[in-house]
Parts: sequence; C-alpha cells; structure tokens
Amino acid sequence: MSVLEIRDLHVTVGEGDDAKEILRGVDLTVRSGETHAIMGPNGSGKSTLAYSIAGHPKYTVTGGTVTLDGEDVLAMSVDERARAGLFLAMQYPVEVPGVSVSNFLRTAATAIKGEAPKLRTWVKDVKSEMELLEMDSAFAERNVNEGFSGGEKKRHEILQMRLLKPAIAILDETDSGLDVDALRIVSEGVNRTREEGEIGVLLITHYTRILRYIKPDFVHVFVAGKVVEEGGAELADKLENEGYAAYVKDSNEQAAAEVASA
Repeated sequence: MSVLEIRDLHVTVGEGDDAKEILRGVDLTVRSGETHAIMGPNGSGKSTLAYSIAGHPKYTVTGGTVTLDGEDVLAMSVDERARAGLFLAMQYPVEVPGVSVSNFLRTAATAIKGEAPKLRTWVKDVKSEMELLEMDSAFAERNVNEGFSGGEKKRHEILQMRLLKPAIAILDETDSGLDVDALRIVSEGVNRTREEGEIGVLLITHYTRILRYIKPDFVHVFVAGKVVEEGGAELADKLENEGYAAYVKDSNEQAAAEVASA
C-alpha cells in the first residue's frame, strides 16, 4: 500500500524578477488502488504539478512537502524518484534517436529493479503487453518516439507503465492528440493496471472524454495553481455540463480581493 502525499506545495517558474508562482498551495493524497482526476482549464498549473513531482529542473519548489510512503520525494534525484515508484507519462514524450524501444524498456526495468529481467520472461511480457495495446511487433525495434504518431507515443507511455509497474502513475494529459480508437486502447491499458489494485493513478486532463473509459474515484478541480473543489465522479459530469467558467470567476475575484487588502 503506497501513499503519495502533497502538502501546501508552492512552485515557481523562472528566476529573480522573472519568477512566477504557478502552484499556490496544493494539498493532495493518492493511495494505491485509487484513481484521482485533476481537471482544470489550460494554464491552471496541472502539468506543473506533474513535472514538479517528477523533479523537472525547470520548476522550483518554494514551499510545502511531497512524500512517498513517508520518504521525502523533493530530496530525491529524478532517477531516485523513479526507483522509489513514481512514474510520469508525459503529455509530449521526447524522441530518443539511436535507442530502440526494446533496449530502452529493458534498460529502464534494469535500472528500477536493480537487476536485468530474465530475458525469456521479459520478451514474453513485452510481446504480450504490445499485443494488448495493439502495437505491431516491429515497433520494438524502432527508435524511441522517433517518427511516432500521437497515438503511438501514448501507447508507448502506457507500455512503459505496464512493464515497469510503478507504485504511483502520473498521467499528464494522456488523452491529448488521440483519436477514438487510440483513446480506447490507452484507457484499457490503464484499466488493466488499476484492476491489479497495486497502483495509485493521478490522471491529469481538461476533457471528460477519457473519464468515460477510466472512472475516477476522486475528481479535483484545479484553477490558478490550487485545488478549488473536490468530489467523486459526478463532479466530472458537472464540469462537462457547466465548464470551468464559474471556478475561474471565483478565483479571479479572490485574487483581486487579496490584492486590494494587501
């Protein structure tokens, strides 16, 4: 049973006079077996939250804590966070020319587990997972994300998650750029992992369409760098019908009041 705890997290981007606060006091707890959806308009800080947890150097944590099973995540290097059980499926996966998918996956598994997986078992597992994700076997010999379509990139991200078996998976707008078929296949991959009951999922999106396939246990509305409302799956239905306008209006009014009273 793993627990990711985020308490009063503040994060800035930029340096000196150009520094801008993006996250303004985020509180969130994700446990194994739970799926949390973070929803909000573009520019609200959702991806900043994902990359801050993962340790992207662009983002500076100025306050608060992030712990995984009681261990200080913010004190860990990026690779230490991965070995501890954190996984980030990126919104825009990067190309890695010269490195095949098969070599990349086995190297990652070796780094996380501390030893190379047994080759016969590993090849069988990779082939099985690729078939379930409707990926051609030749895909394994292609260079990582080089020339991949949007759907191929996202399937590869889910393939990594399936094989590396993290404790907490952060899926940053995994639905972006996907057609209906790719969205279904990717969602099925996430659901297979959820059904095993050993992973906590933090699903970041601003559309409700992926939530028709992946049913969240909790929904958090994210506006202007913090959680402004929380609820169950029914909250996603409310957002589908009403949008984010009311939350943005309230946030702007609160910010104006804070400035006026300063």
